[in-house]
Amino acid sequence: MRHETRAGKLEVDHSDPRRKKDLIQRYENLFPASRHCNGKEANTWPSKAEWDAGCRFLNPCEETDHGEQIFEDRVTHPLVGITSAGVWRIRVCALNADHLVAERKRRAEGWHLLKNQAFRQVKGNGQEVCELIGKFRQEVELMIPEIAALPGGAGSATKV
Repeated sequence: MRHETRAGKLEVDHSDPRRKKDLIQRYENLFPASRHCNGKEANTWPSKAEWDAGCRFLNPCEETDHGEQIFEDRVTHPLVGITSAGVWRIRVCALNADHLVAERKRRAEGWHLLKNQAFRQVKGNGQEVCELIGKFRQEVELMIPEIAALPGGAGSATKV
């Protein structure tokens, strides 16, 4: 996670929280997570009805979540699940918490400036401008990584 400096120290999370107390832990069940996400899911597990409806935790060791099941609305920046499992993960891990949506918005604005805006030097030293741009790029790179855009544009997918 590149945004560890904002998300806090990483913790070991369990894809299947029911296996936490197993004497022997399988690597396939362990992955890094922020305190925010790990704390939100805690010991949550889908009920039988939710499980039957396809709600479950995505296992990042075995499947892709972002860009296949979870996308970002590039206009308003919340995440949108297009599968039951994606919707479940977003809800249970609170991936659309205000601070996360705000950071995705700031990241998008930062990349937009870096990729699309012409930087013109009116006065001053060109080296200073390059250093300022470099520092800004470093700051943007520490933010939440870019997440694939919602297919078909904002609001076009049906939420599960």
